[in-house]
Amino acid sequence: MRWIWLAVWLGICLYVGGVSGRWTAGEIPGWYRTLVRPSIAPPNWVFGPVWTTLYVLMAIAAWGVTQEAASTERTLAVALFLLQLALNFAWSWIFFRKHALGAALVEVVFLWITIGATTIVFGRLSSWTGWLLVPYLVWVGFASFLNEEFWRLN
Repeated sequence: MRWIWLAVWLGICLYVGGVSGRWTAGEIPGWYRTLVRPSIAPPNWVFGPVWTTLYVLMAIAAWGVTQEAASTERTLAVALFLLQLALNFAWSWIFFRKHALGAALVEVVFLWITIGATTIVFGRLSSWTGWLLVPYLVWVGFASFLNEEFWRLN
């Protein structure tokens, strides 16, 4: 039964990534191409593999936390995880679908803070689950800077 939950978390995280990726891919040849790119922006092909890896790590971390004994801290951890996942999903919609670079910047700061809180709570429950979220936290920090640069330049 415990492995079923890994499949569930992988499905949830990869679904969010898939829908977000479709929104992103649909805007790359049109609107996104018209933006002035920051000099530190990686090539577009980098984002798919990085995000796929991060979504898999997130799913494994969430699964690991749900394997811990039921507690208020585990409930908080899952709630924070779902909140950051919703914010992750919303950022793609705000940035790529609505083209609202400033609003996306505000939103991604909240996302980064929520990922940080999730990482801390996960780490208190099980250190390895917290460490699995560190690459995500770092990447979203970088993405926040990129978002700020896109907003500033455009």
